[in-house]
Amino acid sequence: MSSVSGEPLVRVASLVKHFPVRGARRRRGSEREVVHALDGVSLEVWRGETLGIVGESGSGKSTLARCMTRLQEVTAGHVFFDGQEITSLSQRRLRPLRREMQMIFQDPFGALNPRRRVGSIIGDPLAIHTKDSGAARKRQVQELMELVGLNPEHYNRFPAEFSGGQRQRIGVARALALHPKLIVCDEPVSALDVSIQAQILNLLVDLREEFDLTYVFIAHDLSVVRHVSDRVAVMYLGEVVEQAPADDLYRAPRHPYSSALLSAAPVPDPDFADSRKQIVLVGDLPSPIHPPAGCRFSSRCPRQRPRCTVVAPMLEPCFGDPASHQSACYYPLADGETLSGGEANAHLGPIDTEKP
Repeated sequence: MSSVSGEPLVRVASLVKHFPVRGARRRRGSEREVVHALDGVSLEVWRGETLGIVGESGSGKSTLARCMTRLQEVTAGHVFFDGQEITSLSQRRLRPLRREMQMIFQDPFGALNPRRRVGSIIGDPLAIHTKDSGAARKRQVQELMELVGLNPEHYNRFPAEFSGGQRQRIGVARALALHPKLIVCDEPVSALDVSIQAQILNLLVDLREEFDLTYVFIAHDLSVVRHVSDRVAVMYLGEVVEQAPADDLYRAPRHPYSSALLSAAPVPDPDFADSRKQIVLVGDLPSPIHPPAGCRFSSRCPRQRPRCTVVAPMLEPCFGDPASHQSACYYPLADGETLSGGEANAHLGPIDTEKP
């Protein structure tokens, strides 16, 4: 893996993104209902690292990626890229920075225009941001195709003539065209067959080493994230509930939600899979329109106590963890402790009835 160095390439500070609810009637004197997609997310992405972002569908992962790259405007908060605040930049001033940040999208079928030839699709960034001639641009596109494992002679083919894995390689080539500093991978392998997923993941790892790239890698499969990430941030209902170096998170998750996600991740050893206990969360998933007060996971957490529903816990280290391992939980899991309903509550002692 590439070495992490210098200062953060991306810094997100208290980021908020709300979406108006379509069709919702606004009563006189009341605010319009909104979906709380992101509420106060803060994190950093260091140069040369891969930050994995995991969570259930609806946790805000993709919205964070799009706000981070200014594909969506933020409601509040700040995004800094390469030391520059970009949330308030006009589209004209933002355009030069588009060269430095690119995205690989989840759906390799929907991300490519079916009516355009592959050479034109990969060459679009070069046509927009450079003054290269047609011949020079074609040569660069064919070099990119060869770099990602595609036959350069297929330059004039249409996307429909490629398999799913090949289409995702086209997306990777397009993202690499301008040699960006940051590539945001929004679930790039979730729509692919398992046999193809490993090939794309290995390609991304190799390209990171070769071009000293920085990745933000979004996925719901924790085994995939573990394979490619240096650090992992766990999101739940628009908030980051835990972030840590990948090895630390998988060895000793602190937040109950992180532990539940890990218990559901598939493992290659069938004997171990049969012996381990999968955690099944109970309770209803809170509405993102009316999120609960306090900890948003409290309605599904077996360790929930009255204080959890009053004030949201801060994201901070616990049990002597280094500053790089932070969790937002009043009753985090100790080393070796597992989450298993009533058993998990046994060591907590009397119910805390006082407000924090």
